[in-house]
Amino acid sequence: MPRAAETKDDRLQVRLDAESKSVLQRAASYRHKTVSQFVLATAMEEAEKVIRENEVVTLSGPDWKVFYDALTNPPAPNAALRKAFAKYKKATG
Repeated sequence: MPRAAETKDDRLQVRLDAESKSVLQRAASYRHKTVSQFVLATAMEEAEKVIRENEVVTLSGPDWKVFYDALTNPPAPNAALRKAFAKYKKATG
């Protein structure tokens, strides 16, 4: 969230119909905010939610155990993995 000392130099313009503007004004007034404050706060909440949904992985207890076990006790490399590593090493080495 922006700190009070930060300057706000960027601008976002939105075209909307009269009914949409009226709805936003009503909602903003219920929150005791300006329309700009209301729209920015609401948009930021939704943006953060979308980012969390796409960038955060949540595992159940059993799934976490399987994942943790695979990280702490990985299986020995099989032939396909050894071949892929050799190919990678040759391409990058």
